[in-house]
Amino acid sequence: MVTNLPGRTSNELSDSSLKITRDQISSVTIRHVEPGAIQVGDKLVRDNIALTADAIMHDWQASVIEELTEDDFEPLLASEPELILLGTGPLSVFPPRELVFSLARRGIGLETMDTAAACRTFNILISEGRRVAAVLIVKQ
Repeated sequence: MVTNLPGRTSNELSDSSLKITRDQISSVTIRHVEPGAIQVGDKLVRDNIALTADAIMHDWQASVIEELTEDDFEPLLASEPELILLGTGPLSVFPPRELVFSLARRGIGLETMDTAAACRTFNILISEGRRVAAVLIVKQ
């Protein structure tokens, strides 16, 4: 049975095709999150990290959210993200307003959330092909 959509004939629907493909799991896909550890691909990480679609930057040094500056994000800015997710540990902690504004002037959004939420959001945005980076605080 073919149900016509408004403005389309059954011929238009039958001429279109649907292609289903299997998603490729990236080496930066976050597979598991627990207090004190994140599994990225096949690696268990226990230190703060920064991620892009193509790279894992281990042992990200800045961990005091309230003291972050744009300079702390320089390694990520080379990947030209449209959005940076900031996972602040078990609770959402807001960074300085100046940081949010300075990244916005560069056309980069900064979204702050707890680390588990940042991991889930990162996976979704990467699967959509978005230019996203994430800073994930694992230990404080």
